[in-house]
Amino acid sequence: MRTTVGIIGAGPAGLLLARLLHTAGIDSVVLESRDRAYVEQRQRAGILEQGTVDVLRAAGAGERMDREGLRHDGIELRFAKRRHRVDFPALTGGRSVMVYAQTEVCKDLIALQSKEGGPLLFEAEALAVEGADGDRPRVRFRHEGREDVLECDYVVGCDGFWGVGRKAVPVSLSRVFERTYPYAWLGILADVAPSHDELVYARHDRGFALLSMRPPVTRHHPSEEVASLPVESFVSRLYLQVPADTRAEEWSDEDIWDELERRFETADGWRLERGPITQKSVTPMRSYVHEPMRYGRLFLAGDAAHIVPPTGAKGLNLAVGDVVTLARALAHEKETGSPELLDAYSATCLRRVWQAERFSYDMTALLHRAPDATPFDDRLRLARLERIAASRAAETDLAEAYTGFPFE
Repeated sequence: MRTTVGIIGAGPAGLLLARLLHTAGIDSVVLESRDRAYVEQRQRAGILEQGTVDVLRAAGAGERMDREGLRHDGIELRFAKRRHRVDFPALTGGRSVMVYAQTEVCKDLIALQSKEGGPLLFEAEALAVEGADGDRPRVRFRHEGREDVLECDYVVGCDGFWGVGRKAVPVSLSRVFERTYPYAWLGILADVAPSHDELVYARHDRGFALLSMRPPVTRHHPSEEVASLPVESFVSRLYLQVPADTRAEEWSDEDIWDELERRFETADGWRLERGPITQKSVTPMRSYVHEPMRYGRLFLAGDAAHIVPPTGAKGLNLAVGDVVTLARALAHEKETGSPELLDAYSATCLRRVWQAERFSYDMTALLHRAPDATPFDDRLRLARLERIAASRAAETDLAEAYTGFPFE
């Protein structure tokens, strides 16, 4: 099998890259080790920056997002039982974010790829990238019980931290920067309408909490009498800071709701609505950057090259920035014959990556309480939150970073 661009991984990065290349007249093949059902059900990030929203619309993948997604024009910061809303459009010249789960982005892009794009092979496990430093790189993969080879002009590793893409970069050329945090997030999905219409980021002496949501899901009414009538099911997504070694089953539903109430408490009587918890999971927290993001004709994108703690909602959006940059570079090379933008890919992406890493680290340190935090540390973070609430300049810096750094 032969193609121009071999893409390993059918997450949002690989699928969007395939779509962008298709619109630019560049053929590709996508290899995904999991089956389609797994990819379309894999729960991940749910906040899309303004730039990501714009790219999906331009790629023809925005129709359902615009219909079902939730546009958010701000977030609320809570600290010392106070509430402060950050108004994104007022601070950024009209920019906002969209609540629309990664699973839904993948469904939309898979549908487009299946209808209009090149081959998308599920249950096709990439085994190795070979010859990346030459003119004809190859991906060895296993599909339908036999090994095959995908010959390419370029290979793109969109296969995450554990994939074969990053492993194909020689250790002697790799530089790794990372930090592991001493806490994690206990996340729940609950069948209850969100208690606030925007995301709430709460700092508390007992630890961080986040109130989020998923767009309403239309389901059939369980009653036989009205079985033909659809009902709108609201879903809340909430998180608690917990020790890094926490197991989800250690927390009862009642204990989770009690702790969320403590951390979200305000002086104005705001109430947290409770409901049945349908899912619990623990998310570890780490920061990671692999440099460079290119080796010969192999390019890394998304989690294969960088990981951020989820506090700043940057993971999916960074992956989008990577593949937008790479698609532009490949289109430029096709149109002009010049490799200039391809040669600049790693440096171009890393400028944005490090700004996102900085913002994600700052948000994480600001809102979480470290196990060894001192009263002095606590007062410094409280002073920083008070500064954001009182200073338009400080508030603008947060709003600009949250709604997204520009794609270069």
